[in-house]
Amino acid sequence: MAGILDGVNRRTQLAGTNRLELLMFRLQRKQRYGINVFKVREVIHCPQLTQVPHSHPAVRGVANIRDQAITIIDLGMAIGQPPLEDPRKGFVIVTEYNRSTQGFLVTGIDHIVNLNWEDILPPPKGANSGYMTAVTNVDKEIVEIIDVEKIMSEVIGGNEQVSDEVLSNVHESEIPRHILVVDDSSVARNQIKRALDQLGIESTLANDGAAGLKQLKAWADEEQAVTDRLAMVISDVEMPQMDGYTLTSEIRQDPRLRDLYVVLHTSLSGVFNSALVDKVGANKFIPKFDPDELATAVLGRIRELEEKNASTTGDN
Repeated sequence: MAGILDGVNRRTQLAGTNRLELLMFRLQRKQRYGINVFKVREVIHCPQLTQVPHSHPAVRGVANIRDQAITIIDLGMAIGQPPLEDPRKGFVIVTEYNRSTQGFLVTGIDHIVNLNWEDILPPPKGANSGYMTAVTNVDKEIVEIIDVEKIMSEVIGGNEQVSDEVLSNVHESEIPRHILVVDDSSVARNQIKRALDQLGIESTLANDGAAGLKQLKAWADEEQAVTDRLAMVISDVEMPQMDGYTLTSEIRQDPRLRDLYVVLHTSLSGVFNSALVDKVGANKFIPKFDPDELATAVLGRIRELEEKNASTTGDN
């Protein structure tokens, strides 16, 4: 099992190709689930757990893994399934999400498959998709991809309030104050929207890269230039049908869109760096989710636009 994730760094070469590698696993039912290998540090047999008083019921305890205390979340419990009766018989997928490391307790590990993001689809309409953010088909079997942002929000919690210190930098402006937010997680989209609302900035929401690109092209078909409408695009990386890297590449290839300022805002915080952002032409990378850091980046971009506008006005 220790060797199943050998070469994760090599897999970063998939970035910008609209491809991913999915680690498939099972909970107590026959249904298979998937997680992006980029988010996985290692897979181990469940170690000894120390219970944490007054924690969320899905938190089965804390484990010491490579001299680090890591919270272990029963993934089945987190999505409303029965708990794993004997954690010692399960496996822990050690992951990096949203600036933190945690372990997801699962029943069994399947294997890794290489897919296109085009093969990752939104949940079928009418499906009970409370914790499902996407689906795919592997070996004629449906594989569900869980909305980890939602689980982390419910189990771990987090701050969504922009601080008074950052809000003190908000002021009236004549430059575009509209932002396109692209993210397949409804929790993540609304976190960003609430932060922007606190800044007095309007937003349009899209639930995947393909939908985001469609919206941008629709705006581009109108008389007003897209850069006069939008201050920036904030996009997740992992999304059904079209990932954030490919969305950025498509933006850069369209003459009507290529000057848009693009921020990649993602929970892929462990193995990604500025080199990957540069590879696809994004302007900035921000790991999820710190409302102050996001707000500061947005306000900084608005200041840049104000200075550019003042310079242009002065030249005229």
